[in-house]
Amino acid sequence: MSFKFEKLNIWQKSMDLAEEIHELSKEFPKEEIYNLTSQIRRAVDSIALNIAEGSIGQTNPEQVRFIGYSLRSLAEVVTCLYKAKRRKYIEDSEFKKHYSECFNLMNMIIGFKNAIK
Repeated sequence: MSFKFEKLNIWQKSMDLAEEIHELSKEFPKEEIYNLTSQIRRAVDSIALNIAEGSIGQTNPEQVRFIGYSLRSLAEVVTCLYKAKRRKYIEDSEFKKHYSECFNLMNMIIGFKNAIK
C-alpha cells in the first residue's frame, strides 16, 4: 500500500534534493539561520510537499496548480543557491552541482506538468 505520489519520480528526486540542500545549508554561517538557511530549507521542502498535495486533488487543474507551486519553490531554491555563492558560503563546484540537479528536476517537473494537462 502506498500513496500515488510516492511512485512519482519527480517526488522521489525532490525528496533527494531536499536532503542534499539541507546538508549543504548546515555549512551556512549561524547568522543566516533565520534568513537564508531557513528560506532555502523551506523552499526545497516545499517542492515535494506541493507535488504530494497536488496528487491528492480531485481535478487535473488542481494538480497542475500544485505542480506550478513546486516549480516556483524550485526557482526559490536556485535563487538561494545564487545568494549562497555570492556570499561565499558555498564553492562554485557545489553551486554548479546543485544548480544542475535543480535544472534537471525542473525539466522533469515541466514534463510531468505537460503530460497531465
